[in-house]
Amino acid sequence: MAPSDDYLEVNLRNWNERVPAHAKATSYAVARFAEDPDFLSEVVRFDLPRLGDVSGLEGVHLQCHMGTDTVSLARLGARMTGLDFSEPALEVARGLAASTGHDVTFVHSDVYRAVEVLGGERFDLVYTGVGALCWLPSVRRWAEVVSGLLRPGGRLFIREGHPMLWALDHQSHEGEIRLRFDYFEKDEPDVMDDPGTYVDTDQKFEHGVTHTWNRGFGEIITALMDTGMRLTSLEEHDSAPWRAIEGGVMAPADEHGEHRLKERPARLPQTYTLQAVKDPF
Repeated sequence: MAPSDDYLEVNLRNWNERVPAHAKATSYAVARFAEDPDFLSEVVRFDLPRLGDVSGLEGVHLQCHMGTDTVSLARLGARMTGLDFSEPALEVARGLAASTGHDVTFVHSDVYRAVEVLGGERFDLVYTGVGALCWLPSVRRWAEVVSGLLRPGGRLFIREGHPMLWALDHQSHEGEIRLRFDYFEKDEPDVMDDPGTYVDTDQKFEHGVTHTWNRGFGEIITALMDTGMRLTSLEEHDSAPWRAIEGGVMAPADEHGEHRLKERPARLPQTYTLQAVKDPF
């Protein structure tokens, strides 16, 4: 049985409440964008060697949150639209774009309605940043949205948490890292209640319940292929732009804001960058 839309309401309460803390967080560095015209988000900077030239491309950033990656792509020359289901996050995003002088359109919508809201086969680039797919119950529906938004020959670019990382307990136990969650997609979500968030803040949140889903590489890639997408690159990384596991097993962030295991970081793939193209026939 497919999950009900209650997950949207549950997750939206959580994300709306997080926005003020995220807007103040050093990791998002919202104020830096207005201060430094060359500043880019850490996530976009990490993938600059893989992005290539995006100048002149019509791009859409799905699940854009506060628009830091969206504005970064606009700074690289893309004509960007951002889409997110949190209106408070989009208010920050619009203010960010205005403060930098970039003409970015931000649209309030659930990602599954993106084609209906934005129009089909309109974009050269669909971009999705870290920590987006886990909030969606069906990777196949997401892949259909990506394919529906792209013009023939258009490209998907996504950096995301690795399915192996999402399957781990987020808290280490006496230095041990343990499996906790499912690797493969299932109908029912993983339900968690956490009063905190992934940025440094002392704030405790009232709406800590979240519904998330994992899925394996095979499910992600097959969903894209089944909707007319062709995989062009897949690179796994031993780091993530946040401290993914608590309990003292992670090293301090490097100069790029990336966190790795203190010992033998090659043991754990934490994120990946995937690119795929919509075949023209």
